[in-house]
Amino acid sequence: QVTLVESGGGLVQAGGSLRLSCTASGRTFSFYTMGWFRQAPGKEREFVAGIIWSGGSTKYADSVKGRVTISRDNAKNTVYLLMNSLKPQDTAIYYCAADNDRFDIGEQPRTYEFWGQGTQVTVSS
Repeated sequence: QVTLVESGGGLVQAGGSLRLSCTASGRTFSFYTMGWFRQAPGKEREFVAGIIWSGGSTKYADSVKGRVTISRDNAKNTVYLLMNSLKPQDTAIYYCAADNDRFDIGEQPRTYEFWGQGTQVTVSS
């Protein structure tokens, strides 16, 4: 079992930046691939970015590629999502998630076993 807690969300103007953090407790953090997802009102939860246990491989959704960087610090049990050049369409609740398959990055929510409570990101135009 692992417990995930996100932080760093907030209100930002278009073109601005935010860094989200997700800190894990419980089972060894490096056992998991970590993912970031988001869900806007009335829409399905969608994949944003993922990173394998070592940080050696990452994956991004096309909608954020070039604007977002995922990273992790296993010593701090934390995964980060740095978001630049934010757009109003990035407005959503952002969730981090952990997948027991630490060698692969899944893009479907059902792949991930553990979820945080989410943090709201609002981008104003």
